[in-house]
Amino acid sequence: MLNRKLLNGLFAVIAAASALPGLVRAADVPVAKNVVLVHGLYADGSSWIDVIPYLERAGLNVTAVQNPLTSLADDVAATRRALAAQDGPTVLVGHSFAGTIISEAGNDPKVSALVYVAARAPDAGEDFGALAAKFPKPPASAGVTRKDGFFWLNEEAFLRDFAGDIEPSRARALYAVQGRGADALPTTKTTTAAWRDKPTWYQVSTEDRTIDPELERFLAKRMKATTIELDSSHVSLVSHPKEIADLILLAAGRKKSP
Repeated sequence: MLNRKLLNGLFAVIAAASALPGLVRAADVPVAKNVVLVHGLYADGSSWIDVIPYLERAGLNVTAVQNPLTSLADDVAATRRALAAQDGPTVLVGHSFAGTIISEAGNDPKVSALVYVAARAPDAGEDFGALAAKFPKPPASAGVTRKDGFFWLNEEAFLRDFAGDIEPSRARALYAVQGRGADALPTTKTTTAAWRDKPTWYQVSTEDRTIDPELERFLAKRMKATTIELDSSHVSLVSHPKEIADLILLAAGRKKSP
């Protein structure tokens, strides 16, 4: 039988563990009604088109944000407008640069969980470029084209380094609809980090050539996120839509952990 001192110590360990940010137990996950999907750079809302049917078949209301990519403030405002239209608990999902957006917008009281898909996840006020520079430079960086205050990926880099595991005709269609980001967008710092307060999930793309996979692993570990890895390019939401949908359903309390 445990003596009182040992029993009190055990209770203290359990209480401390339950207070850790990002540590999620099944009973802690609210059942969400809605999902808001946020795209990143070199993309638009159509990048979620294969994920959406899985979520809708599970009974979720789904909204894909169309980010202007003109400034972080503009992108966060677009996401907050989408959240304002939701009725009840909502999972907020960000791909790539949209991890920055959901980190800033995710403290909305309607947000029940955050899902990062091969995404940035800056801390509040962090110089993310300096953090990323500690990891190998991803090949896609060499394909960035700039003009008139905006930037995008050239076709070669897009097909090879952004969407390398997508059938070429599909990848070219994604290339045709890619958004152009304002030059200042990637360096704008967030003022908050919603992942410090919300249950968080993260998907690492092991074949990513746009964000280094080791950086993704670092971010997921720092957030103490529930994490999966997929043998995928940067656009895992296109090449592995079911797996991404299943991760979102876990965060929505609609699916049990395997």
